[in-house]
Amino acid sequence: MLDWSRDDLSKKSGVGISALMRFEASEGVPAGKIQTLQSVQSAFEEAGIEFIGTPESGAGVRWRP
Repeated sequence: MLDWSRDDLSKKSGVGISALMRFEASEGVPAGKIQTLQSVQSAFEEAGIEFIGTPESGAGVRWRP
């Protein structure tokens, strides 16, 4: 949606590229420190992305209205 590279997300979230690669490789909710996951989520939200649903009920993303 944002056409970001891993490097872009790493710079915007402060999360290392190797951690981002582990998140991408995992299925479901990725394991990791909650602060790390929140940093990634915050970077996306600041760019206009909204997280919707839950892992159990159709999780997804959309542009923030």
